[in-house]
Amino acid sequence: MSQSVTRRQTLATLTATLGASVSPALASSSAAPAATSPFTLCLNMSTIRGQKLGLVKELETASKAGFRSVEIWIDTLQEYIKSGGTVADVRKRLADLNIRVENAIGFAPWIIDDEAARAKGVDQLKREMELLAEIGCKRVATPSVGAQSPDAPVIDLKKAAERYRAILEIGDKTGVVPQLEMWGFSKNLSRLSEVMYVAIESGHSSARVLLDIYHIFKGGSSIDSLPLIGKPAIEIFHVNDYTANMNRQTITDADRVFPGDGVAPIKETLKLIKDPSKSIILSLEVFNKTYYAQDALTVAKTAMDKMKKMVAGV
Repeated sequence: MSQSVTRRQTLATLTATLGASVSPALASSSAAPAATSPFTLCLNMSTIRGQKLGLVKELETASKAGFRSVEIWIDTLQEYIKSGGTVADVRKRLADLNIRVENAIGFAPWIIDDEAARAKGVDQLKREMELLAEIGCKRVATPSVGAQSPDAPVIDLKKAAERYRAILEIGDKTGVVPQLEMWGFSKNLSRLSEVMYVAIESGHSSARVLLDIYHIFKGGSSIDSLPLIGKPAIEIFHVNDYTANMNRQTITDADRVFPGDGVAPIKETLKLIKDPSKSIILSLEVFNKTYYAQDALTVAKTAMDKMKKMVAGV
């Protein structure tokens, strides 16, 4: 095993090797839309998850609100199939609604140190990726599940990179690319420098990172570091906002609000990640109980309106 690395790698060191390890080689196999617009507006089903609509109604609601791109949750897809639905049904509904599943949210523990548990997690992820491939989804979120709690051990970033490469190689076979997701509250992979080190050190051209307005704030990273990441590494970016009375030590997932309803530097962030060569998928991810108490279509339409204003002039 290679010598352990310092936990806080400098971004300057990371970017020195960025071009060699995170390249736009995925373009031909990913579901990235044509770069007719700088941004593609997408709805993460977390935003209407509290209404417990089920997969079909979630897709219908997103479509009625004007979304052509969505992020689904794997457990919702699995529940639909368990209840008698089929993969063919999902594909047909997506086609009829003119919706693309850009990414899926799952929680397979692929990064943990426990070898036996990690093997089960990787097998779980493989099966989920195979299912996603059947419905035409080309990406899956892979955060630090199982290693996020305050009492979790610190995972050596070299080992994390090796484990990320292992699931990227599964992606080579399934056609579904794991997106290395940063969680600002996590004991592991909570900062831009950490996720970029793991992505780069994986040595795999399909490595991608999944970032989030809220998680950048929560983890204490600066948006001024975003240009150092390298635009090929970002295909999907989670958007949301937070209010002025929130601080990063106490803010939680449920405190996120619609873009424009808070003080987050959203437009500045979008300008930094904007890529003239492709359309970045901006996916609204909130878990707000106030929104869950409202009609789902009203929430989805509000989301679309807020997102259009968010990207205006960027």
